[in-house]
Amino acid sequence: MASRLTPSAAAALLRDGGVVAYPTEAVWGLGCDPFDEAAVTRLLAIKRRPVDKGVILIAASLAQFDGLLDWDALPRDRAEAVRAQWPGPRTWTVPATARVPAWITGVHASVAVRVTDHPGVIALCEAFGGPLVSTSANLAGEPPAFSLDALSAQVLALVDGLLEGDTGGLRAPTAIRDALTGDELRAG
Repeated sequence: MASRLTPSAAAALLRDGGVVAYPTEAVWGLGCDPFDEAAVTRLLAIKRRPVDKGVILIAASLAQFDGLLDWDALPRDRAEAVRAQWPGPRTWTVPATARVPAWITGVHASVAVRVTDHPGVIALCEAFGGPLVSTSANLAGEPPAFSLDALSAQVLALVDGLLEGDTGGLRAPTAIRDALTGDELRAG
């Protein structure tokens, strides 16, 4: 089993191209540096997820998304409505700038993002110094892990470490909504 890590140790591992499992608001997630193509490719291989689907980015603050989100592509009221939802367990697809790589957006012109209120994820993103990939720590098509004990042995064998902590206790992964329309893309 991968070793348990503090936020600073996990952040160092992420900066070196590692993949970590960490508790989020509802489920255990897999994370890596979103700008390290090899790390993202490895994370997707662990999960058996195609790159064209895209992945969520999670951050400790809205400022960690500076330069990545094209707020000008949204009507002012929609941008304000999205920002008013954070921090919290709400994921939005927001038009991406050219700085967001295709291995993050997949086939989409937007990127799924969340400003978390989970203390462990905040500490991890702050120690890392920016947003991280956040996708459920399960093989594609299998149910997400709501506890450390529910994590797949296959996934645990392939990650470089586990962030210490517990999930936030939500009973379903966060819903994903379209920032432009407000439409729900994935139920929570």
